[in-house]
Amino acid sequence: MAHGGKSADRLAVVTGASGGIGGATARLLAKRGFHVLAGVRRREDADALRNDRIEPVMLDITDETAIAALADRIRDDPERRSLRALVNNAGMAVNAPMETYPLSDWRRLFEVNLFGHVAMTQALLPALIEGRGTIVNISSVGGKAAMATYGPYAATKFAMEAISDSLRREVAAHGVRVVVIEPGAVTTEMLGQVAARGEKIVAAMTPTQRTRYSALMQAVVAQAEASAAGGATPDEAARTILEAITAARPRTRYTVGRGVGLVVKLTRLLSDRALDRLLAANLKPHWPKASPA
Repeated sequence: MAHGGKSADRLAVVTGASGGIGGATARLLAKRGFHVLAGVRRREDADALRNDRIEPVMLDITDETAIAALADRIRDDPERRSLRALVNNAGMAVNAPMETYPLSDWRRLFEVNLFGHVAMTQALLPALIEGRGTIVNISSVGGKAAMATYGPYAATKFAMEAISDSLRREVAAHGVRVVVIEPGAVTTEMLGQVAARGEKIVAAMTPTQRTRYSALMQAVVAQAEASAAGGATPDEAARTILEAITAARPRTRYTVGRGVGLVVKLTRLLSDRALDRLLAANLKPHWPKASPA
């Protein structure tokens, strides 16, 4: 089957569709004729999304039973539609210094931001090969540049970039495309919670750790909030994802947001020390006034 296909013949799966990029993507794909299986974790989110072309499914991507049920739903589709797209979008964000972030939380973050996507891809890849579909993995500019306190989150996104490259080379011969989306700041609920998450991280620190890192955490939170003010919208990200799915020859990577493409280029062109200085200079205006940068 060609990558285009008739609208009535197309299924798409979007994880993390309760809101933000996932919700916007589910709605846009539905408008463009896909029947969207939209992964959510709460009944109220399912009720808000449901329409003739959006079929919410209760989905925790760390739950193998839920993933297997979704794979069965696709295999037994009553209208025998092909799976044309998988958008691996669900995820968590965190900012924490490496010293202070518990190892159990690292493991949980990798379960959601990486291993859950691996599990989804493994389960749905047979259907994607049959439908000659497209896998869209939502990474981040953090998958290219690991800023201070972004280590846990960036580690999951660097790993997502690597498995996307490997998978693309594995499945190209089977007609499946693998595309990475690299957003910068996007005005989502997750980004809006950065201050509350930062306060929780600082509150859990020892007094010594607080002396070391509280000013840095304040600066990072302030920088994130400033970035959110000029960030991309979920609809902008959704339009990029739609292009990745429907283009005859999609690029392997797309950036989303003002200046993100430049940052990605600089990570390739600058030395590590030069990039360190640039990132420090960008953070400096956000440091608390009484604290040395």
